[in-house]
Amino acid sequence: MSDFRFLIILALPINAIAGVLLMPHLSGPLTLAVWGSIVLLELFWPGGKSSPAAVATGTSMGYFSWILRLYVLLQLALIGLGAYAAVHSDWLTMLGVTFAVGYVTGAQGITLAHELGHSKSKIDRLGGWVLMTSVCYGHFMVEHYRGHHPRAATYDDPASARYGESLYRFLPRTLWGSLASGWRLEGLRLQQMKSTWLRSPLLWSTVVSLMLIVLPAQYLVAGAAIKYVAFFVGQSCLAFLLLEIVNYIEHYGLQRKADGSKREAFGMMHAWNADHVVTNSLLANLQRHSDHHMHAWKPYPTLEPLPGPQLPTGYAGCLLLAMLPPLWFALMHKRIAALQNTPSGGLANA
Repeated sequence: MSDFRFLIILALPINAIAGVLLMPHLSGPLTLAVWGSIVLLELFWPGGKSSPAAVATGTSMGYFSWILRLYVLLQLALIGLGAYAAVHSDWLTMLGVTFAVGYVTGAQGITLAHELGHSKSKIDRLGGWVLMTSVCYGHFMVEHYRGHHPRAATYDDPASARYGESLYRFLPRTLWGSLASGWRLEGLRLQQMKSTWLRSPLLWSTVVSLMLIVLPAQYLVAGAAIKYVAFFVGQSCLAFLLLEIVNYIEHYGLQRKADGSKREAFGMMHAWNADHVVTNSLLANLQRHSDHHMHAWKPYPTLEPLPGPQLPTGYAGCLLLAMLPPLWFALMHKRIAALQNTPSGGLANA
């Protein structure tokens, strides 16, 4: 029965669709209420601090894969219906709708695009590109797999936060660094394949993202067109900011040993983990992050809760903690100091 917990993945976009259609003026506050409820469950529900055991390797993944594929359709519907609600609302309601949609496309959409992108199925990888294109962040589909995974928990990785680096110093570095790295890596791939940019999925993803901003606005009157552009750009920005805050959390202060171009193999001590059942169910076990980096092709239901570095709470709560650097540092530096005093220590560049 624990396998059915992943159906909750579909509940968040369905709830958001209902909100923007039936109560657009309340969609923003309702989204905040959902986020707050998840945080409170992670903090105060004793039974919610651990997730069920991993699905056995060799189990058919068809059911689990179809949950992610259905999500792709729900996100496209959510963005379309959110756009409709936004252009027919006053500005305050439009902002609430933008927040409601961006919370889902960022917290879930990018996470599931990440999982689809790790699939060996071309259809699933296409689904990942669709999701990232819908939030104007297609370069993630290059940088994450060919940049972040080889370089995670090193100073070479723009998506790994350094010890003592606040979220607000990290964000400009990772936003620009990931963008530049993604395009550079794609250029190298095309050069090695002796191909042209016209055959680059990154180029076409970028073109489609721009078309999604510009073309619908051409058919709207001035006021509605401005609201549409503000909505689409706004939900995209919120989505990729949520992604980068999660990136900040996942490897904060952890450092692999490096000697020139040679790096220590990625181990379970190089990523922060949490096993809270609500967030793990919503985010396809992303919080079992050490196992994911050590075995990048493992399907999400088979990821194990390794005894690596543990976050003070799940991602939903850590998103808020990371926004308050003094509190974040106070909680995390104690954990890093404790890790350095273990046989597997020496993890942070303090």
